[in-house]
Amino acid sequence: MQIAIAGNIGAGKTELTTLLSRHYGYRAVHGPSEENPYLDSFYEDMRRWSFNMMVHSLTANMELLAELARTGESFVRDRSLYDDAEIFAPNLQSMGLMNSRDLATYTRLFELACTLLPQPDLLIYLRADVPTLIRHIQKRGRDYESSIRLDYLTNLNKRYETWAAAYKGKMLIVDTEELDFVENREHFGRIINRIDAEFNSLFADGNE
Repeated sequence: MQIAIAGNIGAGKTELTTLLSRHYGYRAVHGPSEENPYLDSFYEDMRRWSFNMMVHSLTANMELLAELARTGESFVRDRSLYDDAEIFAPNLQSMGLMNSRDLATYTRLFELACTLLPQPDLLIYLRADVPTLIRHIQKRGRDYESSIRLDYLTNLNKRYETWAAAYKGKMLIVDTEELDFVENREHFGRIINRIDAEFNSLFADGNE
């Protein structure tokens, strides 16, 4: 079983990954975004380093997901393969921070990755308003995130909504404005109930 968690910066992906992995006994897979050697440079000069940062992230994700596919181990993944390609890269291009040639090259690499790697059995999209994202980002205090622009987060949120509406696959949308799964165990329980219902649907589909 493969669960991937998608959502904007500061939406709570890491926290939900940890909670779900403990509940189901699945492996928690974090990163490899924080290991990206281009992150600091990217946030200092997005236009110069956007392509380098995105290609490194895609390469690391392909390596990680290929290894997980070989092991056959059930896991919960903090971020999906789609976040970068469907949300972040087009957003960088629209903001003038990645040129069309680089985006086309990156997209070709992503499409190749999709032919080689399995789609998640369940994708969870964490929806969060920008003020909530900012509050979470400030709370965790990562130096490389201190210069993230408000318009950057806003544009990402809009793209996440468009992508989620068109996603073809099993997706569960969790509104973090309504469900505080970190502080409220009852809210986390509601998410578990919804995931279990999706699991039952998956198994039923597989037996048809």
